[in-house]
Amino acid sequence: MLSRRRLMALALPCLAVPVFTHADWQVNMTRGVTDISESVFNLHMTIFWICVIIGIVVFGVMFWSIFAYRKSKGAKPAQFHESTTVEIIWTIIPFVILIGMAIPATGTLMKMYDTSDSELDIKITGYQWKWRYDYLKDDFGFFSTLATSQDQIYNKDQKGDHYLLEVDEPLVIPVNKKVRFLVTANDVIHSWWVPDLAVKRDAIPGFVNEAWAIVKEPGIYRGQCAELCGKDHGFMPIVVKAVSDQEYQEWVLAKQEQARQEYELKNKQWTLQELVDRGEQVYLKNCAACHQASGEGLPPAFPALKGSAIATGPIENHINTVLHGVSGTAMQAFGPQLSEVDLAAVVTYERNAWGNNKGDMVTPQEIAEKK
Repeated sequence: MLSRRRLMALALPCLAVPVFTHADWQVNMTRGVTDISESVFNLHMTIFWICVIIGIVVFGVMFWSIFAYRKSKGAKPAQFHESTTVEIIWTIIPFVILIGMAIPATGTLMKMYDTSDSELDIKITGYQWKWRYDYLKDDFGFFSTLATSQDQIYNKDQKGDHYLLEVDEPLVIPVNKKVRFLVTANDVIHSWWVPDLAVKRDAIPGFVNEAWAIVKEPGIYRGQCAELCGKDHGFMPIVVKAVSDQEYQEWVLAKQEQARQEYELKNKQWTLQELVDRGEQVYLKNCAACHQASGEGLPPAFPALKGSAIATGPIENHINTVLHGVSGTAMQAFGPQLSEVDLAAVVTYERNAWGNNKGDMVTPQEIAEKK
């Protein structure tokens, strides 16, 4: 049997491991990059130290009383039941403490909810499982979806530095301007949360919640949906990119031009192969999470498309399913989410992928007639 000393010698290195493993483990709140986030952090620290002082006083008095007035020293318990003085003291002291905590908290909350005089308004809509950003004053919008590859998710490839926290289209905002966020949802309750901005608002269907931020420093700030919203809740990250005003204006012009070009694509004469190629990208971005890149799905909740009655049956049924979804199931309506070109492309792809080989082609004009 090992001696106690040998056991201790073996155990000490093991106890030291967590020290090195968690050397950069952050347990405090994020200080953030906005005035509001700074105020929230300072409020948090103020309340924290008040609680520390209360704990020290209360436990200090308790332990001192236990030690100084223990029975072995002959102490006799005092009798002060129904003492008006004691009751007044233990009522007034907590009341004063709560008032002292409420004053700075109220000031911070009032600033957080003051969305007036915004210079930029962005509507944020939560979908299962992605975000849509609409720039209300600039007349364009786009979806922001997870950019982490399926190979990383299923451990077929090495995970990147921003695993599950990277998107194909970040939300771009200018620095030093008040940006108002109008947060809602299309299907279930989501929550738009970016710790560096001190913004966390529930996205509720039929309601619009407001928040705002003035980002002081250019950079990329990441967040996540903070409300359990379904199967892929963990796969709808948020990326906010703060840039200079000049860079922002250039980006807006580029997005407006991109939207114009996308609109013009509706009238292009597409070939079958062009639609299949584009449809594959649309499918991987919007459909593969449920139906899998192989088209085999995750039955019974997410049926296979490979060889299915939808993808190989009447084309009208296929189009209607993609456009309007299936009531009572997880199949959502993609008609309001995708352009006519992308809708035509993804239907065409699904009817010609994974060995379905129907040879069918759906044009954007046909989709436009049915929307």
